[in-house]
Amino acid sequence: MRSHSAEETIQIAEQYAKSLQKGDVVLLCGEMGAGKTVFVKGVARALGIDEEITSPTYAYMNDYGGKLYHYDCYRLTSGAQAEALGLTDYFYADGICVIEWSENIAEVLPEHCKKVTIRKLSETEREIVCE
Repeated sequence: MRSHSAEETIQIAEQYAKSLQKGDVVLLCGEMGAGKTVFVKGVARALGIDEEITSPTYAYMNDYGGKLYHYDCYRLTSGAQAEALGLTDYFYADGICVIEWSENIAEVLPEHCKKVTIRKLSETEREIVCE
């Protein structure tokens, strides 16, 4: 599907979030600036989270009340690093994990993950594919 604004991306993510269940792990793929964190804002809104959603680039993972775990693995170089930081423990918790840059920790991801790919088509337009 296509999004023509950040607000549309949030609305698409809200609809997508209705299909998620506790314990789901979602791999969020897309280049820098594609709108991955904007998508997470929509998931959070659907889960009733009204905290400000920010990229956890330096914290690696933000925990929103045990409902949503938002990862940014851009600075990680291996699954072993994620394990050492305790990040993999949350894959088996009751919240929903949404992981940006999951390819950096691919070897420790759970077997059955969902995937969302966001492609930047222009400054405002995105193609969003949910698998």
